[in-house]
Amino acid sequence: MSPPLNQTLHEWMRVVMRHSMRNFMLYAKEKNHSLAQLNALLRIHHKGTCGITDLGEEMGVTSAAASQLLEKLVQQGLALRTEDPSDRRNKRVVLTPAGEQIVREGMAARQGWLEELAERLPPAEQEQVSAALQILIQKANQLES
Repeated sequence: MSPPLNQTLHEWMRVVMRHSMRNFMLYAKEKNHSLAQLNALLRIHHKGTCGITDLGEEMGVTSAAASQLLEKLVQQGLALRTEDPSDRRNKRVVLTPAGEQIVREGMAARQGWLEELAERLPPAEQEQVSAALQILIQKANQLES
C-alpha cells in the first residue's frame, strides 16, 4: 500500500526545496550575492518594470529597506532606477542585461538537478510523472483563482 497523497507531496516538496535551495545558495555564494539580492532580482524579473514600494511589499520589507537593497543592485550594474514618467516622485526599477543574466544563471543553477533526475527515469516513467505533474499544475493553478 502506498503512503497517502499528502505525505508523498510533503516528501516531494522537501526533496525539491533541499536540492533547489542548496544549488541556489551555492550560486549566490559563488557570485557573491545575498539571497535578498537574488530574491529582488527574481521579483523584478517576474514583475517587469516596477516601483520600489511594490517591490518592498512583494518582498515583505519596508520601502526604505527595498530602496537600500536596490541601491546596491544599481551600484553593481544589475538594476536601473528611473523616475516614473507619470509621477516624478516615484521611482521605477528595471533589470539591466547583467541583472537578467544573473537571473537566468540563478534559475539554471536552481533547476539544473531536474535534468539529471529526468535522465534517470526510463521513458515510461517519464510519461507517467509528466502526466501526474500536469494534473498537479492544473489543480494548483485553480487554487490561485
